[in-house]
Amino acid sequence: MTLPEAIVYLLASSNHGMKTDQIARLVNEKGLYQHWDGKPVDGKQIYACVMAHPETFVKSEGLIRLMI
Repeated sequence: MTLPEAIVYLLASSNHGMKTDQIARLVNEKGLYQHWDGKPVDGKQIYACVMAHPETFVKSEGLIRLMI
């Protein structure tokens, strides 16, 4: 699973927006994405991924949501 797919999975199953650190924690806890160097995903990586995919994600009021 790619990082964008992992974020979509979490947001779709939660039915509400989430903070970047919360998404990172869940990605790591559930083992949804493995970074190439084996380090855990952090909030900065989530933020960068979200900003790189504006067609999929929207950031508002401090929360990440799916673009519907």
